[in-house]
Amino acid sequence: MARALTSEETAAFDRLKNELTLAQPTLDTADAYYDGQQRLEVLGLAIPPELARFTVIVNWPRVVVDAIADRLDVKGFRLPGSDVGDEDLYATWVRNGMVDLDLMARVDYLVYGRTYKCVGAEPDGSERITVESPRQIITRRDPRTNQVVEALRLYDVENGQAKRATWYLENETRWLSGDGGWMVTDVDEHGLGRVPVVPTFRRRRTTIPQHRSLQGVSAMEDVVPITDAAARNISNAQLGQETHAVPQRGVLGATKGDFVGTDGKPLTAWESYFGAVWALGNKDAKTFQFDSSDMQNFERMMDLYARLASGTSGLPPNYFGLAADDAASADAIRSRESRLVKIAERDQVALGQSDAEVLRIADRIKTGSWNKDLEQLETLWYDAGTPTVAARTDAVVKLYASTDVNGRPLIPREMAMEELGWSPTKIARALQLLEAEETDPYIRGQREKEAADAASIPAVIGE
Repeated sequence: MARALTSEETAAFDRLKNELTLAQPTLDTADAYYDGQQRLEVLGLAIPPELARFTVIVNWPRVVVDAIADRLDVKGFRLPGSDVGDEDLYATWVRNGMVDLDLMARVDYLVYGRTYKCVGAEPDGSERITVESPRQIITRRDPRTNQVVEALRLYDVENGQAKRATWYLENETRWLSGDGGWMVTDVDEHGLGRVPVVPTFRRRRTTIPQHRSLQGVSAMEDVVPITDAAARNISNAQLGQETHAVPQRGVLGATKGDFVGTDGKPLTAWESYFGAVWALGNKDAKTFQFDSSDMQNFERMMDLYARLASGTSGLPPNYFGLAADDAASADAIRSRESRLVKIAERDQVALGQSDAEVLRIADRIKTGSWNKDLEQLETLWYDAGTPTVAARTDAVVKLYASTDVNGRPLIPREMAMEELGWSPTKIARALQLLEAEETDPYIRGQREKEAADAASIPAVIGE
């Protein structure tokens, strides 16, 4: 039965709602820069409407976000004491569509500086993992325990006002309707003792400056002012190209009737201006031409801004259109991308901890009890670097072929497959095929024959 909020509940609800409302302008700005839709006022340009078509937006913020997001790919999840990823946990991840949804979560994380995942229960008792927009959800932490103690999601927006809400608490989830005042319409007493909302904040700090309404720092933040400067420069270059890059012509002592075509009809203004040869019948008319302007200063400034963007974002200069100074060898690529790789690895730590927490809550909802083994659950990632397939395979093969004093490989076979970048599903399939080959009598006989032939070769040579 629906009920109204108490005065204390209303105060707590309004506190979260107001914080989410205050965050919207910051999120609007982040969206505009990622989509390349920032307004001319933001760029500081006073351009009349008739010249607006000459403006160019340099979308370097998207370059920064996508370059990091492309290096954040989850490979699986590993339990403590195991050499390979856990198949059941990865199956839960895949079953909830997280292979695709996590792509959106990573972009939100880099654009807004935060992302949220919610865990709920289906009618059949199975878990349901969803990715929620930072525009719709906000969390609050207990400063003593640093744990999330409540979260609020506002949705079903009409005319800028949310009509429905979900209020997540440690032991229950409430659904509310906003028609004529917020009313609690349903309650789920899950008794988890934990809020089923897992936030991830990028570059989170122990204290938050007063001028910030958000936790987390967008990956675009440092490159935004440089992007504005580059947009001003290239927009000015567009105008200069139209007015100064082409030599300006002039004529003195001529009238409109002096510009006629071969048919004797007067030429239009554009035909007269762009004519390759001016032949005037008026002997007193004189033509002249101004020297064109040099546009290299605009190019030099764009190079400067590109290098500044590279330095602040950690991306190699070639990501911003600059030619590399060294040859594109494997070592040169790794050297240029060392900072970018480290940035991606730092983001993997934050995202990996959150993804592991999501699976802990999902397992609790599915089984009805907390699994202590999952407390040390590890998220596995594909390599954030750019190694070649040949280089990676060569390194793994050498590790697997090397043995200790007891003749055992330095790494197990399953771990070698994992280092090659194979997913848990592919590893399981490979192990099944290997087991089938080892138990097949024909294949086993062929291998024994090949081993015997190989062993007899030195003896034959010695005779």
